[in-house]
Amino acid sequence: MIKRSLTATILGMMMLLILLSSGLATFSIVNLSYSVGDARAINASGSLRMQSYRLLFYANSGSEATDDKIQEFEQTLHSDALTRSLDWSSPQALKAQYQLVIEKWQQMKTYAEQENSRAYAASVKDFVDTIDKLVLEMEHHAAFKLRLLVILQVIGLSMMIVIAFVTVRFMRRKVAQPLGEMMQSANIIAQGRFDVAIPTSEYNELSTLSEALTYTVKQLASIYGDLESQVKEKTLALTKANNELTFLYDKAIMLNSGQLNLKLLQESLIQLKDYQQLSYLRLIIQQDDEEMEVISATEDWPANASSTCFPVTFEQQRLGYLEVICDNGVNEALFLNYALMLARSIIIHNASEERQQLALLEERAVIARELHDSLGQLLSFLKIQISLLRKALDEQGYADKVDQQLTELNQGVNLAYSQLRELLSTFRLTVKEPNLRIALESMLEQLRSQTDVEISLNYRLPSHLLAAHQHIHILQLTREATLNAIKHAKARHIDVSCEKNAANMAVIRICDDGIGLDHIQEREQHFGLGIMHERANRLSGKVTFSANPNGGACVTLEFPPQQESDNG
Repeated sequence: MIKRSLTATILGMMMLLILLSSGLATFSIVNLSYSVGDARAINASGSLRMQSYRLLFYANSGSEATDDKIQEFEQTLHSDALTRSLDWSSPQALKAQYQLVIEKWQQMKTYAEQENSRAYAASVKDFVDTIDKLVLEMEHHAAFKLRLLVILQVIGLSMMIVIAFVTVRFMRRKVAQPLGEMMQSANIIAQGRFDVAIPTSEYNELSTLSEALTYTVKQLASIYGDLESQVKEKTLALTKANNELTFLYDKAIMLNSGQLNLKLLQESLIQLKDYQQLSYLRLIIQQDDEEMEVISATEDWPANASSTCFPVTFEQQRLGYLEVICDNGVNEALFLNYALMLARSIIIHNASEERQQLALLEERAVIARELHDSLGQLLSFLKIQISLLRKALDEQGYADKVDQQLTELNQGVNLAYSQLRELLSTFRLTVKEPNLRIALESMLEQLRSQTDVEISLNYRLPSHLLAAHQHIHILQLTREATLNAIKHAKARHIDVSCEKNAANMAVIRICDDGIGLDHIQEREQHFGLGIMHERANRLSGKVTFSANPNGGACVTLEFPPQQESDNG
């Protein structure tokens, strides 16, 4: 069976309606264009009747204006409104009547020019009757055009109604009914019944739709048998994904509910290892050129085993990577999300550490200002008063014992003022970011600009090993020890090293090649050394003074990392 195009059929009907309506509109426009001057022509004809009787008056009176009135009559008679009666579209009766009016006017014009009022009066009634008949013909012609327009409009509208009715009936039978049957078939298919007959059509579009629906039914019927097993597989996959999300959520709460430290990270890794039944798992933390920190979920790590790495990255900032060894395959989505969660936790920890450092520095800045404004001014005042007292006593004379006591008092005030300045300098140390290596380097660079002693830094502590309050104490203690070596040890080289020992303790060592332990023993009661011991206690550690094997002395600070602050 040859199939036709439904679109082409509907388009043909629409084009027929469009052509019919366009033809009616075109005819109406043409008809109206030829009817525009009908009213003016009828008015002009009526004017001829009035001018005819007016000429009778002038012919009786012998007025000299008769020629003007004759000329005016001829202008009206030969105006465009009346001469259009001779057009090809005008009926023959209208043309003949217009010619008759012109002929009779020639006779009436002769009477008027000769001022023959009797002949003009005798002929004027017949002439006016001829003009009236011309007006009547014009009215008949205008009425004919209007009737023709109405008839054609009625015929055209009737044809359009018939075509629209046929089109609607066609659409119902050939389009709506087949589509309705297909909808019923689709509803039956939606209920899970695939033994349904799909209706066919003689048109290409509906036939293609029917074939597609038939093909879909066959495909659905072929996969329906496996649907239950697929649902079970999807359910298992969703359950697994839900368990993974629950695990990640619990770990996120675990890592962000308290202070992030190595123990917490290791506990999280152990739980991940057990959850995924991994052979080996470890976290490598390394930022920029800092020392690498390894946190392992197992005690040992195979030497040459093949592993999979997942980067711990946040906004293009690489913080380290997760390394996994597994014999049964790796759940990449879980480890990528876990690595992202670790990165966010580390970044949040960094931000928290920075806020703590800023709070500590602000507190120390306030203390420094208070000491400077109170105790510093008081010591300056005492120095001035001692000088004034010495001058007053010089004038009156006094014993050597009084002079010795004044000298000791002045030295004591000077020593207290010097120690206060050192303390203020220590309080005003700043840490601009949670990176101890950069802060130490910045502090040592300031000291290098004040001395010829060569100062070096060997920093090998991993990231996130130390807390914010520990940064401050380490920085201040290192500065105090380095200043003591510069001022009192007569050293040429000072080496500052920061590392972690086998017992996982942080070790800060300041070694010089100066005169040895003598200057330290002499200054055992020095205010700065007491502060160093106090800072070590704040860190839950200890500071020791020992001889340098290469000559000189070493100041060693050893403490456990990431201990809670003791209001320090």
